[in-house]
Amino acid sequence: MPLTQEQKKQFKSIGHHLKPVLIVAENGLTEGVMAELERAINDHELIKVQFRITEREERRSIIDELCKNSSCELVQAIGKMALIYRKNARPNKNLSNISRFKAL
Repeated sequence: MPLTQEQKKQFKSIGHHLKPVLIVAENGLTEGVMAELERAINDHELIKVQFRITEREERRSIIDELCKNSSCELVQAIGKMALIYRKNARPNKNLSNISRFKAL
């Protein structure tokens, strides 16, 4: 289910303060990168990913592939950073960036 504009706006404000938890280098979406993505997205629901890829078109295609392969929604992509979200049916209130932000 695609995110509404209001949800994206809220997630962008949360994501602004996050540090990248995953870095994707020139070798792309390796098995290790995908495993770490799964762990991070299950724990945090909303994560920031940094891409160390210089070509804009290649970076955009990898972002699209990453979202497709992990069933995530792209909230925002600016430069070499992407903010992605996937709802967890049973989020851990201490780890989920969404739950922690709402608690503040």
